Amino acid sequence: MRLVTDSDTVRRQNRGLVFSALRTAGPLTRTQLAAETGLSNASITAITQDMLGQALLTDVPDEPSAELRLRGRPAVRIGLNRHAAALALIEIDVNRARFSLVDYGGTLIDRIETNLIPGFFIQTAPLGFIEERLATLGQRNPLEFAMLRRIAISVQGILDREGDGLTWSPVAGLAGHDIAPPLTERFGVPVVLNKRGRLLAEGTRWLDPDLRDARLITIFVGSTVAMGMSASGPVLGRGEDGATEFGHMNHVPNGALCRCGTRGCIEAYAADYGVLRTAYSVPEHTAPAAQVPAAAYEDLIRRAQQGDRTATQAFNLAGRAIGYGIARLLAVSDPSHVIIVGPGARALGLMRPEIDAALAASFVCRVNGTPEVRALRDESEPIFMGLMMEALVDLDQTDFAPLAAVSARA
Repeated sequence: MRLVTDSDTVRRQNRGLVFSALRTAGPLTRTQLAAETGLSNASITAITQDMLGQALLTDVPDEPSAELRLRGRPAVRIGLNRHAAALALIEIDVNRARFSLVDYGGTLIDRIETNLIPGFFIQTAPLGFIEERLATLGQRNPLEFAMLRRIAISVQGILDREGDGLTWSPVAGLAGHDIAPPLTERFGVPVVLNKRGRLLAEGTRWLDPDLRDARLITIFVGSTVAMGMSASGPVLGRGEDGATEFGHMNHVPNGALCRCGTRGCIEAYAADYGVLRTAYSVPEHTAPAAQVPAAAYEDLIRRAQQGDRTATQAFNLAGRAIGYGIARLLAVSDPSHVIIVGPGARALGLMRPEIDAALAASFVCRVNGTPEVRALRDESEPIFMGLMMEALVDLDQTDFAPLAAVSARA
């Protein structure tokens, strides 16, 4: 029995290596797969033949060049079979809900997007809204939806201990509901809630090959302030990735009022409502605006760039809050890159002097040097990419890598 168990474990690991290589590099020849995984050519041939029989992989012939036509049969690459499964991906934040249906190869099949007004989920039950949108995706794409294997959800806030819902969220009305178990019962597939900040960091690494081996943190600056962390190594869903409540770290004791109800959070100074409040000299204890129009935030950036003192001071205070928050993180982490994303990325130049000053005052930075700080303008694509790849990799390793061999089943 022990030998059988060990053999099954090795087989599962080897299949997992093949999935990982194809998920990261795309279609490969069998020779390339052997080089990527470290497995022998004979093992790769046996594994891929079995996975082709299970319709998890498919042959991807190269377009024959003139040279290959002279030499004979072109090389055949192995790729993931797009039609092996489908996933539903849901992104919910304070401004928008987006529902996407993707296939096993990561190709977008269909998408439904809804703009959210403040208090939307106070008037509309979150679970009912999610079920209705998923049902619509199913009605519009019955063949693909029949292959559904996962529902993955990106949310803002603090997950409960079981990961079934949220204990707090900046999206009013979203917390306090069980979300995952009812959806699992309704659609018959695993449902996973993911913190938006961690997905942002992981998706950034998937999208930028130069960051594949980097240890980075991403900080979203916009309607909220959130952070995600992703460690170095292959981008395959490591357990040390995470998201912290960066925006709700205390910056000034008993300071400006935050949307969370606490005073002095980083977010109370650096989020769009905090910048707006400072720029217009509104008292710090005033309740934050429920929503700041994008045009109003862009106008503050323009005013500061033109030398308006109150707008400049607002971005100075935002940069100081973010800079000292990063400095605190560096005492317990050692990222090589800090990526500022969201609407605030367009204001990085305005916040940069105070961020740099805060980092320069940090003992850890004086000893180890400062990480590279850069801006990424579009945060939506990294979040979607992180959510999709997290779900696909889990499907690879949890559902498909352990499958028994076709010959064994026969």
